[in-house]
Amino acid sequence: MSTRPGEANPPRTLLIACGALAREVVDLIRLNGWRHMTVSCLPAAWHNTPARIPEGVRGKIRDARGRYDSIKVLYGDCGSGGLLDAVLEEEGVERIPGPHCYAFYAGLAAFDGLAEEEPGTFYLTDYLVRHFDRLVIQGLGLDRHPELLDDYFGNYTAVLYLAQTEDPALEAQARAAAERLGLAYRHRFTGMGGLADFMAAEAPAAR
Repeated sequence: MSTRPGEANPPRTLLIACGALAREVVDLIRLNGWRHMTVSCLPAAWHNTPARIPEGVRGKIRDARGRYDSIKVLYGDCGSGGLLDAVLEEEGVERIPGPHCYAFYAGLAAFDGLAEEEPGTFYLTDYLVRHFDRLVIQGLGLDRHPELLDDYFGNYTAVLYLAQTEDPALEAQARAAAERLGLAYRHRFTGMGGLADFMAAEAPAAR
């Protein structure tokens, strides 16, 4: 990254992210010109085996030591039962606040309000809408055993699509996903929410 004479480069930052956030993180870096940021992702599929996440993150932290001025983690707890936070405390690395991506997209207080208002809600993000068939239908085996639909979703009442982009095609896919699950459909545009705020705090040159 080039600078003008007498102008210091901003600290080089590594963002260790869930693969489900990769597209949004890369878009934010590109759109804001945060060229001092590098993103390294772990597989989004690890949400199905969350015990792998803490040590996977630790491995990336240790691999990056000495090569970056700052390391930040773009993960919620994501089902690790507090183990990810324990690893980050041991390694001295900060993560984005919040239990999961739904909360930091919507805003922590706003998400708490949504969850309290309608507890039987199944949440979608842009990533989950794009990969709904693979992650939900195939991932839960509903393509092979559709009779399990009520076992998985019988206690849900609605799908809420927390949208990062205003994309009519994605909204149509989200609406179709709700219909396929037999649930009411809701839509709320969040944009990048707390993800953008957290990254911006690591971008002093862009402020």
